Amino acid sequence: MKGQWSLILALIFALLVALFAVINVEPVEVDYLFGTSQWPLILIILGSVLMGGIIVGSAGLFRMFVLQRRVKNLNKENANLRQHAQTDTNVSGLEETEIKEEKDSIEKEDGTKKKHT
Repeated sequence: MKGQWSLILALIFALLVALFAVINVEPVEVDYLFGTSQWPLILIILGSVLMGGIIVGSAGLFRMFVLQRRVKNLNKENANLRQHAQTDTNVSGLEETEIKEEKDSIEKEDGTKKKHT
């Protein structure tokens, strides 16, 4: 639903910009560093909107790539931590088994000693 609202708002914005640009078609003087020229205002408006969209899109793509790299690194770290946790669980499980076996053997020895006395 969020994507649909974004699309609708983008279309409304584009329609408003296009309407504003069509209304303003008279030529205007544009000053450059190396001179001046006459351009229709509609081209200036549409060019400005296009450049703004390119800049915002580039910033969004850069942020997306940074976040993807961060997710990839965090997934690797998560996998390593899970592997270490499983290894630790296996080691502690072995230790618990060894301790239980020692207790059982001690109890058996105590049981046999009590029977002999």
